[in-house]
Amino acid sequence: MDGLALAISAIVFLMLCSAFFSASETALTAVSRGRMFQLERDGSRAAANVNALLANRERFIGAVLLGNTFVNILASSIATSALETRLPGNAVVIATLAMTVLILVFAEVMPKTVAITQTDRVALLVARPLSGVVTVFAPAINAVQFIVWKVLWLFGIRQQGMQTALVPPHEEIRGTVELHHVEGTVEREHRDMIGGVLDLRELRIADIMTHRKNMVTVDAALPPRALFDAVLETHHMRVPVWKGETENIIGILNLRDVVRVYAERGGAIDDFDFVSLAQPVWYVPETTGLEEQLEAFRARKSRFALVVDEYGDLQGLVTFEDIVDEIFGEVPDQDQAKEPSGIRPQPDGSFNIDGRMAIRDVNRVLEWDLPDEEATTIAGLVIHEARAIPEVGQRFAFYGYMFEILRRQRNQITALRVTPPKPDGAVALPSP
Repeated sequence: MDGLALAISAIVFLMLCSAFFSASETALTAVSRGRMFQLERDGSRAAANVNALLANRERFIGAVLLGNTFVNILASSIATSALETRLPGNAVVIATLAMTVLILVFAEVMPKTVAITQTDRVALLVARPLSGVVTVFAPAINAVQFIVWKVLWLFGIRQQGMQTALVPPHEEIRGTVELHHVEGTVEREHRDMIGGVLDLRELRIADIMTHRKNMVTVDAALPPRALFDAVLETHHMRVPVWKGETENIIGILNLRDVVRVYAERGGAIDDFDFVSLAQPVWYVPETTGLEEQLEAFRARKSRFALVVDEYGDLQGLVTFEDIVDEIFGEVPDQDQAKEPSGIRPQPDGSFNIDGRMAIRDVNRVLEWDLPDEEATTIAGLVIHEARAIPEVGQRFAFYGYMFEILRRQRNQITALRVTPPKPDGAVALPSP
């Protein structure tokens, strides 16, 4: 084999090595750590190698760059040397141009294209040989890393500060799910469900509770049969019982217990004290997080609690089902309309919305992006932004949406018309 053939063989081999390093860098940088973690749990040795490399990204990237730089320079040097005896004076220029094209096409673009389109497969294939390369290059990599961090230290950049994640893990998950939803690979219901789970750590009971004004209660002073009928008419499984005044809750009646007594006595309940069946009241602070309250429900094997503020005053109630609805969305009853009763679409593209509806529920149903940091309900948002309690007929433009007050009872806004922005970002005023 003459010198030229030997040089060509060496260059081809080095180009293959360069392609290997380029594909490895792209695949291992883009691969999903979540998928690799699950594959490792399923027994994949290749996935374990991938995770070992990803555990020290700095080291494997250093090995890839060191190896890629070495083989590319060596290939260019061999090409230049081979051409010097045949094309004196122009060898450097020709070798530079030729190797630039060859490296760019065959050692960079082509392997990286394959790696980005078959990320998981390529990552699993290259993990084991790359682990050997990292081991061989370890001393050189450590030396390079030492020099790099010393230079960065001179510019005030510390290694500890570089390790801090810019985005919290739960926000990264949320962004990934939203991206897949936009791409069409995750359905809206699944996106909302995952978002609901992630929101549990951020929401408080006060954000989802049923306000005391909307609580359904019964008077303990009612005659037994009237009390029995009142409990049935609530259509709730658990009903608070008050005595003297509505906020003095003395117990919680379970519909199952009430019906059981009625059946056991054959309807003869005129002399039965239903209040004696009431279960003790469980009070929880309104500042309790939903994640914490969910665990408390599970620990106490309870599904119902009354909510109080820092002064011990009754604010509302929260149930286990309220937290479940926050995760999965409200599940309508069999005889309940699929469309939420608090949202009524209008022919002009606007929506008549119950002022008591939670902003989060409106955003979930209509896929809007109204802020819920300063207020819980739609009415509360308008009052917060208007810095006053608006009158019927007043209109406000906030966040690209138009709000018109339709009904008001005393100081409470009970109905609004909300017009979302047009696709071009303009706000259309609703017709009078």
